[in-house]
Amino acid sequence: MAKILIVDDEHHIIELVRFVLQKEGFDVKVAQDGLTAIKETENYRPDLILLDLMLPGIDGLEVCRTLRKKPQTADIPVIMVTAKSDEMDKIIGLELGADDYVTKPFSPRELVARVKARLRRRTGLIKHADRKVEEEIVYGPLVVRPARYEVFLNGEKLDLTLKEYELLVLLINNPGKVFSRDFLLSTIWGFDYTSDTRTVDVHIYHLRQKIERDPSQPGFIETVRGVGYRFKELA
Repeated sequence: MAKILIVDDEHHIIELVRFVLQKEGFDVKVAQDGLTAIKETENYRPDLILLDLMLPGIDGLEVCRTLRKKPQTADIPVIMVTAKSDEMDKIIGLELGADDYVTKPFSPRELVARVKARLRRRTGLIKHADRKVEEEIVYGPLVVRPARYEVFLNGEKLDLTLKEYELLVLLINNPGKVFSRDFLLSTIWGFDYTSDTRTVDVHIYHLRQKIERDPSQPGFIETVRGVGYRFKELA
């Protein structure tokens, strides 16, 4: 039984979401403020978090930022719950590592579908990692250990966010292949967010800051003007 943590301070939303998720067979816990959400995530170890952005104390964006910095919670899928007008908050949330979002008012059926899709994707990633426990991806000075979500550059472990890591793994596994921004959005973020591709550019920028000797003249991740990005092929 998958475990879902609902983080919201609106009673009617909590009861609605709890009802539809329990009806689908999920185990559900609730946190009504940001600090409690962080503690419950560490103690309850949910398989997925539904995170409202407007919370007492610290807001949902800060909760997401905190969870993504901790190794024990960094890979837990997060679906943000936002107001319809909070476009900038959606972008910031995705850049901080949220996996998807739903907009209030939302359809219970859509919410359940998104939850199940996220859980299926996470299960697939875990199974894929289990099959490759001993495998490493070596590309010059870069070493990626997929089963451990670890990346090393010249022997030094890098501090990557989950989305930066997933982008790197996709690109490094396909050197020379060009990926469009729309494809990267649908593959890494797992939903159609093609109205604004800035989130991909921002993540590529931060990834370059961490892996490139000179980010202004990248030697690993190349920009294909008007299309997207590719990982440079080894000579």
